[in-house]
Amino acid sequence: MAEARERLLGVIASFPRTRLATLLDNYIHCEFTSALFRFVGDVEFHFDDTAKTIHLRSASRTGYSDLGLNRRRIEHIREKF
Repeated sequence: MAEARERLLGVIASFPRTRLATLLDNYIHCEFTSALFRFVGDVEFHFDDTAKTIHLRSASRTGYSDLGLNRRRIEHIREKF
């Protein structure tokens, strides 16, 4: 999982307006800021060594709808990964 973690960190670093908030051996929390209105979205990754799986969560901090931005962001991360 260490190799996958390093690879994912490289993918995250390739996005503009991204800040790593928490970086642990089995957990990454980063913040993505939108270009136009500067809304912040949280993306979390949990590395499950037992299941050999990366669990993720993406959510906007404010508002009712993000018009699909979080889903598109995760799909873009998945494609780059």
